[in-house]
Amino acid sequence: MRFDQYYISDDIKKNLAQLGFKKPTDIQYKVIPSIQKGEDVLAIAQTGTGKTAAFAIPIIDKIQRSKSSKRTYGIRCIVMVPTRELAAQIGDVFESLSHHTKVKTFALYGGVEQDVQIKKLQDGIDILVTTPGRMFDLISQGYIKLERIDTLVLDEADRMLDLGFIDDISFVKKKLTRKHQTLFFSATINDKIKKLAFSQVKSSAIRIQLSPEDPVSKNVSHAVMFVEMDDKRFFLERYVRDNPESKLVVFVRTRVRAERVAKAMARVGIEALSIHGEKDQHERLDAMNTFKAGACQMLIATDVSARGIDIPNVTVVINYDLPEVAENYVHRVGRTGRGVNKGVAISFCSKEEMTHLEEIQAFLGKDIEVLHVGKGDYSQTLQFTQEISAEDLIADQEAFEKGRKRKKRRK
Repeated sequence: MRFDQYYISDDIKKNLAQLGFKKPTDIQYKVIPSIQKGEDVLAIAQTGTGKTAAFAIPIIDKIQRSKSSKRTYGIRCIVMVPTRELAAQIGDVFESLSHHTKVKTFALYGGVEQDVQIKKLQDGIDILVTTPGRMFDLISQGYIKLERIDTLVLDEADRMLDLGFIDDISFVKKKLTRKHQTLFFSATINDKIKKLAFSQVKSSAIRIQLSPEDPVSKNVSHAVMFVEMDDKRFFLERYVRDNPESKLVVFVRTRVRAERVAKAMARVGIEALSIHGEKDQHERLDAMNTFKAGACQMLIATDVSARGIDIPNVTVVINYDLPEVAENYVHRVGRTGRGVNKGVAISFCSKEEMTHLEEIQAFLGKDIEVLHVGKGDYSQTLQFTQEISAEDLIADQEAFEKGRKRKKRRK
C-alpha cells in the first residue's frame, strides 16, 4: 500500500511525496490505522524504522481535518521526549509533514531563553514537542494550558519512565480531556518499564511490537575489537586515516572522555566535534548541525545523543567506550544503518569492559563478531604514533584474547 492510497489529507500526501516517502515502513503500516481509530498504542520497533512519522502523520491529519482555519484555540497534542536534541529533531519532522496544512507545531526545550518560546506559545500552536523540564516551567507560569489536549505521545518512552518521569506523566494525564489518546513509542522495553507503560494506557491499548530476533537492524554489521583502554585513541585515529570518506559517531562514557578524545584527535590533525550535557544548548545544536551538514567527519558523543537522533548518512558508529547499560548499545548502533542505508558498528573493548560486553551479548542473544588484531594491524596503527611499543601492544592483545577464551571455557 502506498501513502497516496491512505485516508489522509492531500496536503500531507503532498508533503510526503516531496520528502520522498512513497510507501510506509512496517511500523507505519501497523500503527497509523490504530492511531486514526483513536486507540491507545504501545509500539516497540528497531531504531531507524520510521517511528516518528508513524505517529506524526495521523496526528497532523486528525488536527488538520478538525480545523476550519489557521487559528488555534489551544494545544491539541503534546509529544514528550527525554532530550533537547530529540525535541528539536522531532519538531523538524512535524514541521516538514505539516507544511501546506493549517496545523502549527513547535519544539520547546531548555537551555535557551524562554521569552521567544513564550511568544510562540501565545501566538498559538496545535502540537507541542517538548522536554519535561521546560514544559513544567511554563505550565507553572501559566503559559501552557493542558485542558484541550486530546493526544499525548511519549517518544523513547522507556527512557522517559526509566528517568523517573512517571509522576510527571501522571500529572499531565490527569489534566487532559477524559477521552484523550496515549501513544508510547520506543526501540526497547523491559518488564519493569512495560508495567509502568501499561499503567498509563487504557486496558484496550493496542500493543505493536516489531522486534526480530536481533534487536539491531539487519542493515548494521557490528563487531568488537579487544583494545586496551590507553590504546583506543590510536586505533580510532587509524580507522579515520584508513576510511577518509566515512562519517562517524563515536560514543564515549563521560563528558570528560568526550573532550579528551576530541583533543587527542585534534593533536593528530583530525577535526572532531563533541556533544554532551555540559555544553550549552546553542553549542550542542551548532555541533549537531555542523556534523549533519557534512562540515566535519566525526562527532564524539555521550549517550545524550544515542536516543532517537537521526543524522543523515552516518556510515560508522564506534563504541569507543562500551555502554554500561546493555540496551544503550542498541540505541547507539541505531545511529547508522537507518532506513534502507547500510552501516557499520565497531566496539573497542578493554579488559575492564568485559562484563559490559557479556551483558550486551546476553541482551542481543548472540555473540558479536570479533575482529582479531594482529601484528600487521599494530604495525599499521603505529605508523601514526611513536608513543607506544609495538611489542607491548601485541603482547597485551594476545594476553587479553587468551584470558577471554579461558573465561569463556570456564562458563
